[in-house]
Amino acid sequence: MQKVKWGILGTANIARGCTIPGMKQVETCELYAIAGRDLQKAQDFKNEFGFEKAYGSYEELLDDAEVTAVYIPLPNDLHLKYVKAALEKGKHVLCEKPLALSADEAREMFDTAKKNNRLLMEAYAYLHSPYIRRLKNDVKSGVIGDLDYIESAFITQGYKEDFRLHKERGGGAMYDLGCYCTSMILSLVDAETDFIKATAEFSELGVDLMTGAIIRFRNGVRATFNVGMILGEESNFRFDRLYIHGSKGSIRSDVEYNREGDVSYKIYTTEGIIERRIHVPQNYALEVEQFDRCILFDEEPHVLPEFSIENAELMDKILAKIGYYK
Repeated sequence: MQKVKWGILGTANIARGCTIPGMKQVETCELYAIAGRDLQKAQDFKNEFGFEKAYGSYEELLDDAEVTAVYIPLPNDLHLKYVKAALEKGKHVLCEKPLALSADEAREMFDTAKKNNRLLMEAYAYLHSPYIRRLKNDVKSGVIGDLDYIESAFITQGYKEDFRLHKERGGGAMYDLGCYCTSMILSLVDAETDFIKATAEFSELGVDLMTGAIIRFRNGVRATFNVGMILGEESNFRFDRLYIHGSKGSIRSDVEYNREGDVSYKIYTTEGIIERRIHVPQNYALEVEQFDRCILFDEEPHVLPEFSIENAELMDKILAKIGYYK
């Protein structure tokens, strides 16, 4: 069996808790190298997960000719630098969301990928979920008629200390959580925006702790969302909601983004209620497996460059509306 040799650029919690465990489930994935700013931490990851090599700098990993693909879970402000560096070293790149801090940065990254004939995909693991794909297919099938309104929310606990609290690191609720809502909305609505209204509560450090937005698209569909890092600091609770309304019915989902296991959503129509029950494997495994197929068998990525750029453009507009750049 053909395998892809992976290098992980960073020892972030999402790598340890989500992506690397997912990678270990993928037959085509070889956990080859891990790099951190601290060699001991990289070696700890190596011993914990069975990597062949550990490096004390990101550059050393990128110089390793054996590495075929790189996963980047670094803080948001480092994505542009290391995505481009990896692509220029001939690596395929899977980079955590949000890929970029602006649409211009996203275009620069994808231009670099094209120039070097390498694959770059933004890591939205939830978009690989059979749950989301089934839900989107139900919307497209017309079971709830013509789409007219979408409502989404993603609220997590507050942070005592985290890069997400710092503006210079690309922190804030919009970058960390809002990108889920905007990407979900855009995956359902194929139209340009013609109206956006947004507001936010800011921290003393200048990042948005909570953001709310209203969006109207040129095809008449409206969407709203709320995101925030405001719940109790000592809890692990969160609040997720997705409500989709159409001319003949609606869909309601209270399932967390990236939930695995047995999950369900309900479709409400004049003919009654339909409950969809779907078994969802580990989404990060599905994501890496699909990325491997793109490399090995030239499959089209589930998350296309055009989609990532469109989402970054919408986020730019919302961030401008809330005054994030002041």
